[in-house]
Amino acid sequence: MATKKKILIVDDDPNILLSVEFLLVKNGYDVLVARNGMEAIEIIEDTVPDVVLLDIMMPDVDGYVICEFIKKNERTKSAKVIFLSAKSREIDVDFGYEIGADLYMIKPFSTRTLLEKITELLK
Repeated sequence: MATKKKILIVDDDPNILLSVEFLLVKNGYDVLVARNGMEAIEIIEDTVPDVVLLDIMMPDVDGYVICEFIKKNERTKSAKVIFLSAKSREIDVDFGYEIGADLYMIKPFSTRTLLEKITELLK
């Protein structure tokens, strides 16, 4: 039996955490949840997720810093990073890709599209 893929959701919005966690668990993923940037870093230091769904605007450590942390770390750099952000300006999206994001989705997003993109990234 194949091991479940681990997905870390990092967002300070409880509604997004709940809905995305439910969707991913229902589709057979092992889901970890962080409600802020520091919590995300602690989880990433303990385990290597296959995918990180990452909000940018959070009260402590922003998503850009977490993405750089993941991509510069030998142990975690292969993790796929998907930004889920309300920051929709071209400069924000471009910066997300520059620092290593594999995908940038603007909120609000389609959960069906998110699931499809995760599946594609994990192939």
